[in-house]
Order: sequence, then C-alpha cells, then structure tokens
Amino acid sequence: MGVIVITGGSRGIGASTARLAAQRGMGVILTYNDQPEAAADVVRSIEDAGGQAVALKLDVADTGSFAAFRATLVGTLNKHWGVDSLTGLVNNAGYGLFNPLESVTEAQFDGLFDVHLKGPFFLTQALLPLLAEQASIVNLTSATTRVATAGVAPYAAFKGGLDVLTRYMAKEFGERRIRANAVSPGAIRTDLGGGLTDEFEALLASQTALGRVGEPDDVARVIVMLLSEEGAWINAQTLEVAGGYII
Repeated sequence: MGVIVITGGSRGIGASTARLAAQRGMGVILTYNDQPEAAADVVRSIEDAGGQAVALKLDVADTGSFAAFRATLVGTLNKHWGVDSLTGLVNNAGYGLFNPLESVTEAQFDGLFDVHLKGPFFLTQALLPLLAEQASIVNLTSATTRVATAGVAPYAAFKGGLDVLTRYMAKEFGERRIRANAVSPGAIRTDLGGGLTDEFEALLASQTALGRVGEPDDVARVIVMLLSEEGAWINAQTLEVAGGYII
C-alpha cells in the first residue's frame, strides 16, 4: 500500500487519518509542530495495533524548512520502509481563528495564509520529486467555502484557494498519473479553533440533515478512500463531508 505523509497528524482529523490509513496497511509519516507528545501517542497507538508510523516535526508555515524536511523524509523512508518514494500526501495541518472582517489584523491574515494556502503549495512542490507514479494528494479544505460563516473570512478564503489549487495540481500532475482531490469537512468535533461549545454544537446539528456534527473518523474514512485503490478514478474533485450541512 506504500507510505504516506499526513501533515498535522498529531490530533483531530489528521490523527484519525493516520490510524485508519495504518489499519489499511499504509506506512504513515505524520507531522506535528508543537505537540510532540500527542504525535508520539498516535505513533504508539498505530504500532500497538500492528502498523508502522513515524512522527516528524514540521512547521508548514516555514517554507524555508521544506528542503531540510524533504532530506529527513528521504532518510526516514529508507530507514523504516526501505523505499525512496511516497504514495500519498495529505495536506491537513491547520488552525482556526474567529474574528470578524473589520477586526482581522494583517498578522492574523498572513498567519492563516501561510498555513492554509502558501504552505500546502510549496510543500507539495518540495515533495513532488518523492511522489510515485499514481500517487494521491488530498488537500483538506472546508464547508465554509460554500456556506458563508461570519467570523472566518480569511480562513475560508484561503481554503477556497486550496480548492482551486487542487484542480490545478490534478491538471499539471496528470502526466505522472498523480491524482489530486480535496476533502471539505463540515462541523467536526475537534479542538480546531478551540472546539465546539454545547450550544454551538446543538445549533450546527440542527442545521445538518443527519442531525449531528461529524467525528474525525467520518472525514478520515473519505481521505483514506481517496488514498487507496477505491479512489483511483476520482480526480480533481472536492468532496464535502458534512452530513448534509445547510443543504
């Protein structure tokens, strides 16, 4: 099944994807920025279940570190799996910020841009030489690109840009049979942006056709499908995984 990289794999959707991918027989390299203990816990849970995983530090906002990260990745692939290529890349790392347009600072804008659009662009560029023929790229976007939600304009705008970038990746990488798709979660019970209050969760559930908010595994199952043979003829698509949020 090959080896995949998942950015932001120490928590939430990234951690769930790492575990499910390992259960499917994929080798997993997950990255973390400031939560090494959480990343180690994910690796331990994968190994305890018979899988193989490694955690590497990476700040997706620091594009200057990507060349060194790629070199570390090459060594990790060779040491732990005896291979020199990747079969999948999941651009998942991110964070939330709630702030109305009128009070967003330039620093906040730049921070969100660096993590949610610039980072995935240049990390994919840096790792492209390591992606095998018929590899799969999955970019995590957001249902806020479809449903305008006051207070998350910069975040949603950059996720919208990532949606467009996904289609260009599919177009330009097609000669190598590399697929690129986006997964667009709705409201998910994670700690992104501080998590959901009970009141807000009830509101979101009432606006969702299936009557609840999502769990990380709901999204992770779709990501793993796109990484596997089941998704081999899905390309240049954005799949919203939101239970029917504001249809």
